[in-house]
Amino acid sequence: MYRKITMAAAVTAVAALALAGCSGTSTTTPSATLDNSPVKLTMSAWNLAATPTNEFKALADAFTAEHPNVTIELKDYDAAKYPTLVTADLAAGTATDLITIKTVVDVVPWAEGGQLADVSDVKIGDGVKGGASYNVDGKQYAIPYRLDGNVIYYNKDLFKAAGVADPDGTWTWDDYVAAAEKLKTGLAAAGSKALPAYQHGWNTLTQNFATVQTGNDVLKGDFSYMKPYYERTLKMQADGLQLPLATVTANKTTYQAQFGKQSAAMEIMGTWYVSTLVAQQAKGDADKFAWGIAPAPQKDAAATKAPVTFGDPTGIAINAKLEGNKLAAAKAFLAFIESEKGASKLAAMAITPAFINDAVTAAYFGLAGVPTDDLSKKAWSGQKILPQNLPNAKQPVANTALVAMHSAILTGSGDIDKAIADAQAQFKNSAG
Repeated sequence: MYRKITMAAAVTAVAALALAGCSGTSTTTPSATLDNSPVKLTMSAWNLAATPTNEFKALADAFTAEHPNVTIELKDYDAAKYPTLVTADLAAGTATDLITIKTVVDVVPWAEGGQLADVSDVKIGDGVKGGASYNVDGKQYAIPYRLDGNVIYYNKDLFKAAGVADPDGTWTWDDYVAAAEKLKTGLAAAGSKALPAYQHGWNTLTQNFATVQTGNDVLKGDFSYMKPYYERTLKMQADGLQLPLATVTANKTTYQAQFGKQSAAMEIMGTWYVSTLVAQQAKGDADKFAWGIAPAPQKDAAATKAPVTFGDPTGIAINAKLEGNKLAAAKAFLAFIESEKGASKLAAMAITPAFINDAVTAAYFGLAGVPTDDLSKKAWSGQKILPQNLPNAKQPVANTALVAMHSAILTGSGDIDKAIADAQAQFKNSAG
């Protein structure tokens, strides 16, 4: 199904987009020049009707408002099947002109298969985060427009009821556990049934924190550095500080309900949840309570001075078949999505863009329902976000082994050391 965004008449040539701010300057310069002739582009997207804040349409509308000779039509895909469906369309020659990158690992086969255009001439500006995730063999195959890092969401009302101090931006993992222990006692005394914390079932919430905070490379095939992170998670499960993975999986527990319905006083989740929580509180789908976000817990006190978290960007690539004015228009659009104008449009929807400066920050925290305290602002823009996945053909192989390892450890079906050894062997045998 296509959704059409209509425009009108002529436009001047594309110029370099220069913008400045506290996060640096973003300058994007497509090599080709867009003339005034009518151009129609198509762009892939997912779950358009179900998405409460439609970033795809917002970016397309904002761009075409400035370039009225350009028309962009959105092709709607099932989010759960998106990579498979786009791969099939690319193979059949029916893929859209602009290809939204939902999962970083998809860039590698599409780029190596000659299906994506090299967009290295669309300069990634200073202050734009996540560009390296789309660099394959020294060539750029997509431009990021959003990048969500993981943060601590905490319920200020439950913390107050339990008599526990809010996060202050200097928490280590030991501090996180200590706060959970105090919350358990304090919440029970206050008559609350809320658990101190919630950890969703994704393996990344244990494994990727271990990887980025210890400086390891998962593609080397040694996963032993993850053991302390698993020991801590197992202890939190055993001590009743958070739901066991087996319960999360069996009950199909959602992170939205756990935090939004005040079943947990804190949880670690990506900044994408901000827009959902704001919308759900406004509609009554989530409880009304005061909340904030804080930087992710760090491995030690020294690391809290420059907190590290993880996340993958969302970006847009260009179909390799494009040429001429269509290619110029597509590159101009890629330049726009990483600009201050594009970023501000997203920020005004409570979406975290890849580029952040003072103007973008003001747009984001000017929204009703978004917490405006200094710590929330620090968590949103002040963390270093390292990649969740690498643009490497071995990454999906590693992910398969790591998902199995995560389940074996946290469901109690396997000893940590054995589960790690099994995963390492599986990765080695499969990756070659």
